[in-house]
Amino acid sequence: MISSGAFNYINVLEKATDASWTRNALISNNIANVDTPGYKRKDVTFEAYLKRAVSGGSSLDDEIANADLSELTATTFVDYANVDYRLDGNNVDIDTENAELAKNQIKYYTMIDSIGQEFSRLKSVMGK
Repeated sequence: MISSGAFNYINVLEKATDASWTRNALISNNIANVDTPGYKRKDVTFEAYLKRAVSGGSSLDDEIANADLSELTATTFVDYANVDYRLDGNNVDIDTENAELAKNQIKYYTMIDSIGQEFSRLKSVMGK
C-alpha cells in the first residue's frame, strides 16, 4: 500500500484485487472438493465492506480519499445457507462455481487493468 493522496484509487483497487485473488483461490478449492462428502463451499465477503466505505459522501473522490483501508479486508466464510446438492451434505454446484470463477477472473483482470491505467495517469502528470 502506498501512502500518498495521489494513490488513493490504487490503494482501494489493491484491496479489491487482493479480495478477488482470495476468492479465486476459494472457488478453485470448492471445485477441487466437488466430490468430497460433507464439504461446504467457501466464499469471500468484500463488496459490502467496499460499498460501506465509499458510499454516502458528496463525491467518489472524497470517499476514496477518506476510506479506511483497514476495513477493506476480505473475510472468508463457509456457506452453510446454500442448498446441499447431494445426500452426503456437499453443497458445491460445479456449474455455479465455474461461472463464479469466470466472473471473478474478469473482475480481477479488469482491476489489474485499472491499476495500470492509474499509474499511466500519474506518469503522464509527472511528464515522463
